[in-house]
Amino acid sequence: MAKRMTRLAAVGVLIALVSACSMFGPTKLKEEAIVPAETLYQQALADMDRQYYNTAIDNLKKLERQHPNSEYNEKAKLMQVYANYRIGKFSEAILAADRYMALFPSSPETPYVLFLKGTSYFAQIKDITRDQQLSRNAIDTYTLLIANYPKSDYAKDAREKMVIAVDQLAGKEMSVGRYYAGNGQYTAAINRFRMVVDDYQTSTHIEEALFRLTESNLALGLTNEAQTAAAVLGHNYPSSEWYKKSLDLLQRVGLQPQLNRASTLAASLQG
Repeated sequence: MAKRMTRLAAVGVLIALVSACSMFGPTKLKEEAIVPAETLYQQALADMDRQYYNTAIDNLKKLERQHPNSEYNEKAKLMQVYANYRIGKFSEAILAADRYMALFPSSPETPYVLFLKGTSYFAQIKDITRDQQLSRNAIDTYTLLIANYPKSDYAKDAREKMVIAVDQLAGKEMSVGRYYAGNGQYTAAINRFRMVVDDYQTSTHIEEALFRLTESNLALGLTNEAQTAAAVLGHNYPSSEWYKKSLDLLQRVGLQPQLNRASTLAASLQG
């Protein structure tokens, strides 16, 4: 009898729930109010002026969603690149830049978009102990900008930032090279220092790289290569403290800087 009463009670609860649902009807999703494209665009402009970038992005996305064929669509996509960049949403800015350039490849705003994309990578560059893929991405983007739009308003700034990004890559190689040299892995160290000399000649690390090549080659008994590295350093940076150190290392073992014409390093940095 008790079990039967329990079953009846459960059935009663279920009927009550069904009745309640029938009373209130099915739940409806609130439809988004359609706002004129021009109104959304002007609101986004006002938000940008007040530096309310998140709100501006919301209005720009709504504009795209509600009016995909609007005359304001291209401007909306361009503004999203800038707004995301300004609030530090760099990944979103990069995606927005790629989307803009894919949709409007002939736009006169392309140099500006490339600059924002490159600078979004640049702003995320880590110290030289970290992976430097962001530096490479920044360099690739700035290179594209400078190659295709050398006279644009953004090319000069891109060149200056690219110098810093290149220095980061060189610094990373130097850091790894020093680690190898400190552990007696001189061949691996030489490979890193040579990369700096061959690929990053405009970096601030070039003088030390040549000194480290002198040092590491001497440690392996490769005197010709050591003399050549010191000679290249002395030829290009005769007043450098790193050259003085290289000269001191060689003189300790009775050697002098001397170009070995058979060495591939002999042509490096020669004016």
